[in-house]
This record gives sequence, C-alpha cells and structure tokens, in this order.
Amino acid sequence: MPHLFDRCAAALALSLIIGWAGPARAERADRLQKINIAADQSGQIDLQKQVVVYNGNVVISRGTMLIRAAKVEVRQLPSGYYTAVAFGSAGAAATFRQKRDGVDEYIEGEAERIEYDGKTDFVKFINKAEVRRLRGASPADEISGNLITYDATTEKMTVLGAGEATPGNPTGRVRAVLTPREGTEAAAEAAEAAASSVGPLKMTPTLPPPKAEGRR
Repeated sequence: MPHLFDRCAAALALSLIIGWAGPARAERADRLQKINIAADQSGQIDLQKQVVVYNGNVVISRGTMLIRAAKVEVRQLPSGYYTAVAFGSAGAAATFRQKRDGVDEYIEGEAERIEYDGKTDFVKFINKAEVRRLRGASPADEISGNLITYDATTEKMTVLGAGEATPGNPTGRVRAVLTPREGTEAAAEAAEAAASSVGPLKMTPTLPPPKAEGRR
C-alpha cells in the first residue's frame, strides 16, 4: 500500500512535456566554449563540499549561455566537466539565457535556484520557476511551475507543479502560454486577427480658443 500511496501522491504533480518544433537547437558552439565566471567577491573553496563558491553579482558565461545569480557553487567532476548551482537573492531570482541555433530566438528563465550540468547542457529551474522563448525581444511562449527542467541539446522541457499550494507556487498549478510557430497558417491568422482588433485612429475635435479676460 505505501507504494500505491507514493504513486498517487506523485500523480498529483501536474506535468507537461513541451518540445518546440523546428530544426533549431541551443547554440551548438556553446558546448565547445570555455566557462567564464565573474563575481564581485573572490572565489572561496569549500573543502567539505569540494566546491568553489562565488558571491556577489555572479555572472557565468559559456558562448551565448549566460547565468546571473547572487551566489554560485561550481564543482568540477572527475570527468573534467563542470556543474554549477546558482542561487537568487531575496529581491532577485537567478536567471538563465541562451540563444537557439540558427534562428533569432532565445530561451530565458528564472528561479530561486538554477542547476546547470556542463556535460549534458541540462538545466533545472527550481522554485518560482519561469521559462520563456523569445522571438527577438518579444516573448513567444511562457511556462511556469514549481520545477522546470530544460535539455538544451534536444530542447525538451518538463514542467512540474507542486500539486498543492506552497510559498514557491501559491496556486500549485502549471501555467503555460503558447503561441503558433512563425510561418504557419495559425500564426498568420492570429496576426490578422490582432491587426483587425485595432480600430482606426480618431481625430480629437479642435478645442475653441480661450476667451479673452476682460480688463479691470
């Protein structure tokens, strides 16, 4: 019975698998680039955790990939690859941004904590997670939940809700706003409908000139 209970509890967590169609992938050249780290404070080695900790406006870049956070813990694996855990502050979430290969689109997201695996290009957005796809500077798709995982190699995304209200996800629900892919019939119809909803501009009637004040 406990196994059945665990399965039922897990089923309460809403899940959504999203794969953005098209030949584009996360910028392929990023995996060949070095990882650069900049921070306001010097790196500190945590011997117990075997990680290097950076604090204060930390920026991690790798090609077009960019992570910003208040604190980042970086660990080097025996294979030579790096993993990083980025933490936001009380007033600002940790953020992630990366260009898609071959198109003018970016994937960007934010969460209280972001985990990045440099070997697999796998990203986890944990607590108050939001991820969006940008066409140029305009959001095309937006999703939010308690946990979002993003495989930058295959561009597969998993979104999980908490199943119940929590401080990190007050509604306990997954939310998604999706728009038609550019160049499709649905996108053209949506653009036409948006254009027709804007009425013609109307001229404001000319105001009469002010009356002259009488002399005293």
